[in-house]
Amino acid sequence: MPNSLAGGQFPNPTLDAIDLEDRNPRNAGTSSSIPGLEEGSTDPWAFPQLKNTGQLKEVSMASRLRKVVIGFLKLCGLLGSLYFFICSLDILSSAFQLLGSKMAGDIFKDNVVLSNPVAGLVIGVLVTVLVQSSSTSSSIVVSMVASKLLTVQVSVPIIMGVNVGTSITSTLVSMAQSGDRDEFQRAFSGSAVHGIFNWLTVLVLLPLECATAALERLSELALGAASLQPGGQAPDILKALTQPFTHLIIQLDSSVITGSATSNNTNSSLIKQWCGVREETPQGSNEECSIFNPCTENSTASPEESKVPCNHLFVGTGLTDLAVGFILLAGSLLVLCTCLVLIVKLLNSVLQGRIAQAVRTVINADFPFPFGWLSGYLAILVGAGLTFLLQSSSVFTAAIVPLMGVGVINLERAYPLFLGSNIGTTTTALLAALASPADMMLFAVQVALIHFFFNLAGILLWYLVPVLRLPIPLAKRFGDLTAQYRWVAIVYLLFTFLLLPLAAFGLSLAGGSVLAAVGGPLVGLVLLIILVNILQRHRPSWLPHCLRSWAWLPLWLHSLEPWDRLVTGCCPCRACKSNSSMASKVANCYENPEIIASQQL
Repeated sequence: MPNSLAGGQFPNPTLDAIDLEDRNPRNAGTSSSIPGLEEGSTDPWAFPQLKNTGQLKEVSMASRLRKVVIGFLKLCGLLGSLYFFICSLDILSSAFQLLGSKMAGDIFKDNVVLSNPVAGLVIGVLVTVLVQSSSTSSSIVVSMVASKLLTVQVSVPIIMGVNVGTSITSTLVSMAQSGDRDEFQRAFSGSAVHGIFNWLTVLVLLPLECATAALERLSELALGAASLQPGGQAPDILKALTQPFTHLIIQLDSSVITGSATSNNTNSSLIKQWCGVREETPQGSNEECSIFNPCTENSTASPEESKVPCNHLFVGTGLTDLAVGFILLAGSLLVLCTCLVLIVKLLNSVLQGRIAQAVRTVINADFPFPFGWLSGYLAILVGAGLTFLLQSSSVFTAAIVPLMGVGVINLERAYPLFLGSNIGTTTTALLAALASPADMMLFAVQVALIHFFFNLAGILLWYLVPVLRLPIPLAKRFGDLTAQYRWVAIVYLLFTFLLLPLAAFGLSLAGGSVLAAVGGPLVGLVLLIILVNILQRHRPSWLPHCLRSWAWLPLWLHSLEPWDRLVTGCCPCRACKSNSSMASKVANCYENPEIIASQQL
C-alpha cells in the first residue's frame, strides 16, 4: 500500500499525531488492545494493586486490641451480609415464582409447540428465568415426562434451556458492581463466561441431538447398566441455615406449579396457608377422659380445624399472588443490592496487604510443572463439591462474581469453578431423582442423566483442549465492551434471556417452517458477519477491498457511539455513562476513509 494518498494531498499520519491505539495484529493481547486503557492507566484484568502496609512498628496493646475487635466486627459483618444475601436470593426466587409460575405452567401445556427443538430450548430458558430456579423447572419436566405429557426426546432441548436460564442470577448480581468500572468489568465478564459456555454448548449439542439423539441414547444405556435403588435426600445444609428466616417471610407450595403444568391444579394459590395437621387423641383414652373432662361423641375436629396454619408474613392476607410477588421482588432486590455493596466494601477493607496476597496466591495457585494442568480440574471438583453442599448453583455462582469484581479470583480460575457448579447441580438432581416416588423414578433419573451428560459434554468441548477454551477470551472482550458502554450489559440481559427467547417462541407458534424461514437467514447473516470480522482482524488480504473495513456503512451500523449518545442522553445516571473519551477518539479517526486507506493492513 502506498505511503500517501493519490496526489500526495494527505500525508501518512502517524499514531502519535492522531493518538490512536496500535491495531497491528502483532500487538494483540497487549494492554493497548484494551478499550479505554490509556497510557499510565492500569490493566483491569490484572489484580488490583495491594495497599502498602508499611514496615512493622511497635504498637500499644490498646491499638492491637482495637485492631482485633475491628477485624472481628468486620468478619461478623461479612458473614451476616453473606447470610442475608443468600436469603434474599431465596426470596427473589420465590417472588419470580409468584409472578410467573402460572405462566410457566401454561407455557408447558402446549405440546405441539414443545415438539419443535428450538421452541423447547427457548421455553426452558423462559421458564427458568420466570421461576428463577433450575430445580423447579427440572421438576416440572420430570412430572410431565412421568405423566406421559412429554416424551424424553422432547424434554432434552428443554433441559438445555434450563441450563442456560440459570446463569441469569449471576448476571443480575454483577449489575450491582456497575459503579466502579474495573470491578464491573471483571464481575460482568465472570457472569458472562458462564452464559457463553452454556450457549456455545447448546449451539453444538442441540443440532447433534436432533440428528442422532445422542444424549437420550447415552442416558438409556447408563440407565440400563445401573441397578437403581431408591436413595435418600441430598443434604440440605444451606436450606437448614436459611429456612428459619425465609420461612418467616414466605412459604410456597411448589406442587401447585407442577400441577399447573400437568393440568391437575390451576386455580390454587401458590402461597402456602397450612403447614401440617394436628395429631388427634383417640376417643375414650384414659389419659384424657375423666369425670371432670368427659369424652363426647362429637369431639372429633373437622378437617379444617385439624390443620396447622403456617407462620409466615403473608398467611391469611387478602393479597393475590401477583401483589405478593411484586412486594417480595422489590424488597428482595433492595436487600440483595444492599448486602452486595456491603460485601464488596468489607472485602476491599479486609483483603489488604499480606492477607490479600495470601488469599490470591492460594485460590489462583497452580501445581508445579509439569502438573500445572491439573489445577483447573481440581477447581472443577471444588466447584462441584461446593455446589453439592450448598444445594444451589445460583448461590455459588452469585458468590463467585463479587470475589471476581474485587480481584480475589481471576477469570481463568473462575471458569472451571463455574463448570464444576454445572456438574454439582446435576448430581444434586440425580440424588433427588433417586428419592422420587417409584412410578416417577426412572423418568426422573433419565432426565437428571441427560442434564449431567450435557454439562459433561460441554466440559469436553470447551475445557479439555486449552485452545478451545473460547468462553474466556469472548468473556474478556465482552467485559471490555460493557465497561466502556455500561448500558450494553442491560441490553445483553434483556435480549439474551427475554426478548430473543420470546421472539423465537412467537415464531414457533406460527410453525416450524416459519421459524426456519425467518431464523435461518438471520443466523446465517450473523455467522457471515462474525467470519468477516475475524478475517478483517487476522487475514484482511483475503477479503475484497470493500470488506476490509465497515467504513462504507452508516455510522450507527458499525459503531456504538451514536447509540451511546442516545442512551446517555435518555439516562443521565452514572451507571449508564460510558468511558467514551478514548473510544470516540479512536472511532472518529478510524471512521475517516483517508486515515483507513493510509494504514497498512
